[in-house]
Amino acid sequence: MDAFFASVELLSYPELRGQAVVVGGRNAAVTRSESNGQHQFTTLNRYTGRGVVTTSTYEARALGVFSGMGLMKSAALAPEAILLPANFEAYRHYSRLFKAAVASIAPQIEDRGIDEIYIDLSDIAEETETLARRIKDAVFQATGLSCSIGISPNKLLSKICSDLEKPNGLTILEPDQIQQRIWPLAAKKINGIGPKANEKLAALNIYTIAELAAAPVELLVSHFGRSTGAWLNQVAHGIDDRPVVTSSEPKSLSRETTFERDLHVKHDKALLGEVFTKLCVRLSEDLRRKGYGSRTIGIKLKFADFQVITRDITLPADIVDGADIRKAAGECLKRVPLLQRIRLLGVRAASLSPLSTEPAPSAYEQVKLPF
Repeated sequence: MDAFFASVELLSYPELRGQAVVVGGRNAAVTRSESNGQHQFTTLNRYTGRGVVTTSTYEARALGVFSGMGLMKSAALAPEAILLPANFEAYRHYSRLFKAAVASIAPQIEDRGIDEIYIDLSDIAEETETLARRIKDAVFQATGLSCSIGISPNKLLSKICSDLEKPNGLTILEPDQIQQRIWPLAAKKINGIGPKANEKLAALNIYTIAELAAAPVELLVSHFGRSTGAWLNQVAHGIDDRPVVTSSEPKSLSRETTFERDLHVKHDKALLGEVFTKLCVRLSEDLRRKGYGSRTIGIKLKFADFQVITRDITLPADIVDGADIRKAAGECLKRVPLLQRIRLLGVRAASLSPLSTEPAPSAYEQVKLPF
């Protein structure tokens, strides 16, 4: 989906189409004028805090504002950009709509998150471009949103192609076009080559996929290890044997939040306790919605010096109730020396099992937390 979160927001605020819009930050707010009934928006230069960009429109991206960037840094690049609060309930709703629209035409789907899927079109006897445009039309009819599609012999190349003509793009890649259309691209366009790997490649004077394809396998293995080195050589030549996986079990679910300011264990005890409980309740809701119980509960803390500590506990039986999760997470919390202010707090459920029946009501009493 194209700039998915931002595009969903523009359905509610069509007057912002064509403008630089950023989604994220707890302080963002939209009000309505009493005099003319028009929406009034916050601009990025009025934001204070340590929030990050959840997503941005293509107009904001043209100014250098991308997902994951700090909002304060973004404000320096695009001070007049409109800042909207995130609405994840709406994003999940439109995610379900677009996936159902695709499934009505091509049911062999691998879910890759809220805004992206892989589709196996091998068994559909229809001309490729016609089929792709039918899928795009179905998505637009169901959501009012555009998507970009890449079609190729495998997932690796399709992922790359889906980004080549955004927004509302359609790229069809034949096997004999890899050298012409893929090799000139930057090596970091390959899904799986992150910033660190890209830096290591640059140190070897490898910047494009063509240069990666020409690099001796021995060179790549010596710098990246046998497995990764061999993988880099394969993907540079467009080789990817991974099938479209239509069903999978999640390994874990988590909820976490980064605070607008570092919280003191004693002075902010009430707020920390409230947030901790809400995270456990939301994690419980996630488990119930997806139909899982958890036997391993963990916590994550990031302190003011950016040190990250995790702890977990394995239970004798699956749990799903928020009070049970809070009890187990509280036991983990007691094992952490709380000597600094807290920047981030998170709760995680692992060792997941499908729920065959509704678990018994919580047997735990309220646990006394360190904060």
